[in-house]
Amino acid sequence: MIVLGLETSCDETAAALVAAEDGGRPHVLAERVYSQIAEHAPYAGVVPEIAARAHVAHLDRLVAEVMAEAGLDYGDVDAVAATAGPGLIGGLLVGLTTAKAIALAAERPLVAVNHLEAHALSPRLEAELDFPYLLLLVSGGHCQLLTVHDVGRFTRLGSTIDDAVGEAFDKVAKMLGLGYPGGPAVERAAAAGDPGAIPLPRPLKGRAGCDFSFSGLKNAVRLAVAAAEPPLPVADICASFQAAVTEVMVDRVGHAMSLHEERTAGRGRALVVAGGVAANQALRQALASLAAGRDWRLVVPPLRLCTDNGVMVALAGIERLRRGLTDPLDVAPRPRWPLDPGAAPLPFAGVKA
Repeated sequence: MIVLGLETSCDETAAALVAAEDGGRPHVLAERVYSQIAEHAPYAGVVPEIAARAHVAHLDRLVAEVMAEAGLDYGDVDAVAATAGPGLIGGLLVGLTTAKAIALAAERPLVAVNHLEAHALSPRLEAELDFPYLLLLVSGGHCQLLTVHDVGRFTRLGSTIDDAVGEAFDKVAKMLGLGYPGGPAVERAAAAGDPGAIPLPRPLKGRAGCDFSFSGLKNAVRLAVAAAEPPLPVADICASFQAAVTEVMVDRVGHAMSLHEERTAGRGRALVVAGGVAANQALRQALASLAAGRDWRLVVPPLRLCTDNGVMVALAGIERLRRGLTDPLDVAPRPRWPLDPGAAPLPFAGVKA
């Protein structure tokens, strides 16, 4: 089985070919990612119209490059998978329309992939990982904890009630003039700072449940920046912010571990961390200590699979194809697409599910 995967949900344009024998471990035949950082850096954030235009400009080239590297024609591909949501509607339209065109011309099935499910399944490319497992999904647009029962079967245990953690990193970087993308910039600056220098809140730490909140923490950083005497202690602010985020994450994940164990009768004691913020080394180390202390296994995808990529989309396509799941050519993109549709509504309508 060979699947072409396309990813255009935000500010990375990506294509990949992933192959798998029946019941065997998938492997990557070719992959390409075009990062739009240069296009969005002047605005210190993603501009949807610019992102969509960049996808149009680069996606066809990336597809041609992975096909050439693998030495394949479209007739050699068993299916075409594309991110159909959630994400920026302009970008989703570019990738999904391209996938539909290839699938129609090559007479191959189409798989419309949930971007969040692609992240959730991405560790299964290189790790032996059975269902169920606990997922911490952390990125610029998403922050939630879910039990992954199987492909297409998720139970949401907790989510942010306001802002995603990656968005908080980006906003703090913007306050401090560190540029875009903010997450890596804050992490680099924090390495030289004192994590105890600036008193910052730990929102929801110690509270019942598994939800997150970061808007108050962002505001506390804003107030600290406004009150600071020049020169601005950038490294200390970054280190203090990162420490606050990490403590909150460990607390919330710890609660989710207990809930996951209760609901799965102790099965699946694996914690998967996926999404762009999973690249943060301070968070990884803290979660590794948490997992070890509770006799859990921590699984984090390789760094290249933490951010958006075509490999995870192709892998999700393979997982769905193995279960006989395909989609019609008139399937529509979905800017909102929760993994657990039956979960209670989030407190604020603007929060991404």
